[in-house]
Amino acid sequence: MKTVLTSLFAAIVLVASTQKPLNPEFLWDLKRVGGVEVSPNGDRFFYKVTQYDINKNSGASKLYLSNLNGEKEEIKLPNNFAYAHQWIPNGKGIAYLSSEEGGTFLYEYNLEKKQERLVFKYKGEMSGFKYSPDGKNILFTSKVKLDQTMNDKYPNLKEANVHVFDDLMYRHWDSWTDYKYSHVFIARRSDDKTFSSVVDIMEGEKFDSPLEPFGGLEQINWNGDGTEVLYTCKKLSGKAYAVSTNSDIYAYNVANKTTQNITEGMMGYDMNPLPSPNGKLIAFASMEEDGFESDKNDIVVFDPATKKYSNLTADIDLTVSAFIWGDNNTLFFEAMIDATNQLFEIDLKTKKHRQITTGQHNYTSLALSNEGIVATKQSMKYPNEVFLVDLKSGKDKGLSKINDEFIGSMADVNIEKRMIKTTDGKDMLTWVIYPPNFDKKKKYPTLLYCQGGPQSAVSQFFSFRWNFRLMASMGYIVVAPNRRGLPGFGQEWNDAISGDWGGQAMDDYLSAIDALAKEPFVDEDKLGAVGASYGGYSVYYLAGIHNKRFKCFISHCGLFNLESWYGSTEELFFANKDIGGPYWGKDRAVSYDKHSPHNLVDNWDTPIMVIHGEKDYRVPITQGMEAYQAAQLKGIPSKFLYFPTESHWVLSPQNGIIWHKEFFKWLDKWLK
Repeated sequence: MKTVLTSLFAAIVLVASTQKPLNPEFLWDLKRVGGVEVSPNGDRFFYKVTQYDINKNSGASKLYLSNLNGEKEEIKLPNNFAYAHQWIPNGKGIAYLSSEEGGTFLYEYNLEKKQERLVFKYKGEMSGFKYSPDGKNILFTSKVKLDQTMNDKYPNLKEANVHVFDDLMYRHWDSWTDYKYSHVFIARRSDDKTFSSVVDIMEGEKFDSPLEPFGGLEQINWNGDGTEVLYTCKKLSGKAYAVSTNSDIYAYNVANKTTQNITEGMMGYDMNPLPSPNGKLIAFASMEEDGFESDKNDIVVFDPATKKYSNLTADIDLTVSAFIWGDNNTLFFEAMIDATNQLFEIDLKTKKHRQITTGQHNYTSLALSNEGIVATKQSMKYPNEVFLVDLKSGKDKGLSKINDEFIGSMADVNIEKRMIKTTDGKDMLTWVIYPPNFDKKKKYPTLLYCQGGPQSAVSQFFSFRWNFRLMASMGYIVVAPNRRGLPGFGQEWNDAISGDWGGQAMDDYLSAIDALAKEPFVDEDKLGAVGASYGGYSVYYLAGIHNKRFKCFISHCGLFNLESWYGSTEELFFANKDIGGPYWGKDRAVSYDKHSPHNLVDNWDTPIMVIHGEKDYRVPITQGMEAYQAAQLKGIPSKFLYFPTESHWVLSPQNGIIWHKEFFKWLDKWLK
């Protein structure tokens, strides 16, 4: 018996010793699972798996068909350039788009016969499409050029490269205006095989649907019987668009070609219309306050027959991220609670809700099947995979298991959930991530992670850039607090940061790192702080108030000078709400004097690395340049990592590898 136990122990030690710590290259080797679509009859689904090739600096995707037991097969489509996959309404096949010479082609692929047929050819670019309930029509989105460029206005000066603007919103997030607008179109099936008779239901309108730049086909839908197209649009322009979040849902009548605003008078974001299974009701996501992009997101149900609205979640202190219909009296939705994204059920008549799932993970999508909810799920340890969730028990079973073997070969990390007291006596949920083979008798360099948003939870996300498992695998303890201003802890906690960027949230950060610094396994002489966006702002701000706690900083796309930022960012509703308005006039917001990091540069004395992308128009690159220049002129060891082709994020594989290499090189230099 002793021999058996000894052999078993040796085997365990051998497995542990052969496990590899996660590194940047391994992170990019992970396959990315998404695009889950359940069949119309609910018995199977397909999903997309994308894998990146570092040498080619690009990715390629495969499509898999699976039953509800997880038995899968690759769908080998004849077309290698297929995108925007959808089920055909009869459930017998999959339709998809392909950009080819002459325009965009829509194909239908029969899964049993494994045959492809062309059903629609459009001379422009299509970004997505949806079938009507009976399959006789499709709606699709495409950009329409409605504005003149300078080359159009001066046709004899074709080589001129110049733009002239006389209003705001001339650029947005990562793109300058292209003089085009995303419109919704309808095409009718002229026979049993092909679609034609294209109609632009927004003809001549200089507005976008879906909303630029992140909106997708979830913002556009058919009503229950296919007589109307429901689409999300913010019908504002220029300065009015820049200062407002007032999007509405419009109903276009296919027969009489009239359009009605069904959310008129509702002043915040209204979007994502979804008809009930019987087609009698329309559910949509709604925020109440105009100009507040992080307001509580509710599910509102509209009855077209009675013109009545019912806010199902008004009295529930949760903000909804996504929802689907169950039956005609039930909806399922995702919401953040205690730094995890869980699934819930709500009854239309009683408005009573029930939390279906629990656990240390995030559900990131949901779709209804015959046996429960098919959902993607991730955690700080594992990237997205597809699971089947039992509606009664909340238990799930893995279906895709695409990365199981790869993740199993990686050395594990431990994630601890701590409640830390803040300076105002609140309990703050803080994640602490420990390195592989953690030894509490040793001392470890430790990183304070500062979250962006600012209203974006430090939940159980698996990021391919700000990856806590990777940071821990590189030998660092990571402290990730859910400081003031994050969802999942009630709306009061979420709203507390607006107008107080440099106040309680900074105290919360310091409470978290101070609590961990007292632990014997934390080397309090080797503390660093890192973050992006508002997290980058936090790093700049902490650099001026940390009182020598930290030995180095890294700020990615952070806000440095709130005055110059207000004068160059694009969606001004965000700045007006969170900063308090412009920096001029009698009502100058106090944030410019009280909460701008550039006012604290005189206190800077710690090495800092600044990272920024040229195409970041939300936080323009001059913010990073100003911070770097200040550090250089003060003689502070500093580095500027500049990405000419990246935006607020770093998306290409080779740039991503360099980002991580330089990130850890800087940390290792000052903390190891």
